[in-house]
Amino acid sequence: MFSNMQSDNNVPVIAIDGPSASGKGTVAQGVAKALGFHFLDSGALYRLVALGAERRGIALDDAAGLAELAAGLPARFEGEDIWLGDERVTDAIRSEACSAGASRVAAVPQVRRALLGRQRAFRQAPGLVADGRDMGSVVFPDALLKVFLTASPEERARRRHKQLMDKGLYATISTLLQDIRARDARDSTRAVAPLQQGADAILLDTTQLTIDQAVEAVLKHYHAVCARP
Repeated sequence: MFSNMQSDNNVPVIAIDGPSASGKGTVAQGVAKALGFHFLDSGALYRLVALGAERRGIALDDAAGLAELAAGLPARFEGEDIWLGDERVTDAIRSEACSAGASRVAAVPQVRRALLGRQRAFRQAPGLVADGRDMGSVVFPDALLKVFLTASPEERARRRHKQLMDKGLYATISTLLQDIRARDARDSTRAVAPLQQGADAILLDTTQLTIDQAVEAVLKHYHAVCARP
């Protein structure tokens, strides 16, 4: 559980931001594993809020209700498993419906404020790799390395389709592509913490890269930053 964790601002952070289905979560996990760092999937927190709201009958336009839920969210991360109360929801929060709900929840300023401290609490020694949409701009503005990881909408739809098919879930690439473009528009135009590449973030387009190549690229940038006098 992360509610009792205390953040250490001296711990190095690698912030990896980018649009939906860009592969940033998989890349961030790979980088964290290579360095022995902790990993924060910030999107999972918003998915948990969306799922919790559905379970409790809280409307996604009820800002006060969502913020109260986010502040007391009974969530915990154990390895690759994610729990909401006593229920393992690792797979449930990856559904397309939950993804759409998370995008709406993430646009609520009160929810973002409620989750800010929880996200920063993941900053633990020896280091943290955090992925999301505002990790470098809002949550960890002093991150040692900031990466904006992206890929073409078509490639992201293809990757998302493969993920769903591997889990036995049906979806069409055309529908996924439409959803990805809609979410890009929603995430990049929201009033609070919009999705955008920061001036101090390194752009990494992974359209033509494998996961291993993308991980290696981030590690190369990290070691280069660490080597600076």
